[in-house]
Amino acid sequence: MPPVTTALIIANVAVFLLQSATPDLVVQFALWPLAASGLNAGVAFEPWQLLTYAFLHGGVMHLAFNMFALYMFGSAVERVFGGRRYLTFYVVCVLSAAIAQLIVAAITGKIYPTVGASGGIFGILLAYGMYFPNNRVMLLFPPIPMPARVFVVVYALVELFLGVTGTQEGVAHFAHLGGMVGGFLMLRYWRGTMGRWRAR
Repeated sequence: MPPVTTALIIANVAVFLLQSATPDLVVQFALWPLAASGLNAGVAFEPWQLLTYAFLHGGVMHLAFNMFALYMFGSAVERVFGGRRYLTFYVVCVLSAAIAQLIVAAITGKIYPTVGASGGIFGILLAYGMYFPNNRVMLLFPPIPMPARVFVVVYALVELFLGVTGTQEGVAHFAHLGGMVGGFLMLRYWRGTMGRWRAR
């Protein structure tokens, strides 16, 4: 695996082990809605949570699924971007996912913490679909192979449907979509700046 993907997986696993030994980490470092600060219940939104939430996970399966996806798609994307640009892209996706989640929480009024690297991974998934559109990707349920670009579109539509209908409680579907949107905007920005640089 390339170095940044390896480092991200190691960091996520290490933080999960620390989280298992110190459950109070979730209170301080998960992403809390802005409205949580007025509850006087020992929880509050803090700026660092926009990033730290992405290194916490809700359980072993949550961690394993995210790290498998990071390994599967992130390795290829890092080889295209290079380590520094790849890390920047990942962080932007994590931040845009957090912002999307805060907006949704403010609209719905629901107070609960958000954890997980999925926002960053969904952004990487989008980049994978754009740079490797014809690579075959296998769905888990059902096991159907399809081109990466189709896989990305299907996954995004499923997330949108689940988010709008609320049929899968406990999953931050709009945060996933926010990670994709942030990744898309970052890619558009990079392509625009590279084009202007060439024009000179």
